[in-house]
Amino acid sequence: MTELNVSLLPWQQEVFNDTTRFKVIAAGRRTGKSRLAAWLLIIRGLQADRGHVFYVAPTQGQARDIMWQVLMELGHTVIASSHVNNLQIKLVNGATIALKGADRPETMRGVSLRFLVMDEYADMKPEVWEQILRPALADQKGDALFIGTPMGRNHFYDLYTYACVSDDPTFVGYHFTSYDNPLLDEEEINAAKQSMSAFSFRQEFMASFEAQDSELFKEKYVKFSKEEPDAGEYYIAVDLAGFADVNKVTTKTKRLDQTAISVVKANENGWWVADIIHGRWGVEKTARKIFNAVDEYRPVAVGIEKGALKNAVLPYLSDLMKKHQRFFRVDELTHGNKKKTDRIVWALQGRFEHGAIVLNKGDWNTQFLDELFQFPNPLVHDDLIDSLAYVDQLANIAYTSDFEEEEYELLDAYTGY
Repeated sequence: MTELNVSLLPWQQEVFNDTTRFKVIAAGRRTGKSRLAAWLLIIRGLQADRGHVFYVAPTQGQARDIMWQVLMELGHTVIASSHVNNLQIKLVNGATIALKGADRPETMRGVSLRFLVMDEYADMKPEVWEQILRPALADQKGDALFIGTPMGRNHFYDLYTYACVSDDPTFVGYHFTSYDNPLLDEEEINAAKQSMSAFSFRQEFMASFEAQDSELFKEKYVKFSKEEPDAGEYYIAVDLAGFADVNKVTTKTKRLDQTAISVVKANENGWWVADIIHGRWGVEKTARKIFNAVDEYRPVAVGIEKGALKNAVLPYLSDLMKKHQRFFRVDELTHGNKKKTDRIVWALQGRFEHGAIVLNKGDWNTQFLDELFQFPNPLVHDDLIDSLAYVDQLANIAYTSDFEEEEYELLDAYTGY
């Protein structure tokens, strides 16, 4: 029997070993996503006893340019025949790999699919998947791979978000950057970063779902340090989201707000953001997350945004305090009759520009920076930066002593009030 010499990168091997039915991969340029797709097409085709295996690109021309030669190279030992005119490859077991264009959906109707790859899904109409190809997988319970580089917050973003945050066991989401390909020279990526706009680099190489570049917060102002400052006190500010069941999330969900718990150590030099705990939880779990953060960091003040959600979580917090005999006061945070954009800008922009906000390294960094750089785009979440802005109401730090003898007190040198 003919054997295949399958060679995969570490991230490709991880995806290859995953048995989840539908995989959604957001990946940067030259990551190796198309080569992984080629191996999966060949192997799934050899495993199929009936039906077709499809590779779908935005156009048939793109399908030929991206995949034809790769398939011929990797699968030459198991290819019985090939027809470049109709872009079909017949394997030794009789299965067929067909290359298709999403711009001609009529050519994909009425087939039974064992496996499907949709490459650069962001460039396709979502109806091609929802109305034509998803039903084609039904009779064989076929699986599918969605791959592509993000192009804003469109249907690819919706599907990727669903795959990452829902409890649907048939979907899984992956994110890889161009740095995840060890065969790609890291210095070449860094050189591209120097000549490209930050917006383009994050989208094309870092696979960030950019919707619109914002000029309010600039990348050059962001500072990181894993060293906790000796001076200062901890503060915790909480921006609550609804407590709906995440099982109800669908691909049609455009906004999936999260609860964000900002943990900040503040002193006269500014803020050190130790952590921003975030997620979408039920009310009891939300209370436990807040209590655990308070128990770990022992802040001098804890604030929660005013409203019905605060009233809902407080009884559960009180029960936890009694159970563990660890009591703390919860201050009420308000909008202060300011628009959200103004409140966040006033609290954060000046501090970032003057280097008075330093971020600890953590898993939350990626989402926080995504929100920060694109604020106030209505298509992008702002939960994490909103909770951080609330710290401004809690941390009454005297940043200057120059005005101690005057008739007024300058509370904040950076925002001016």
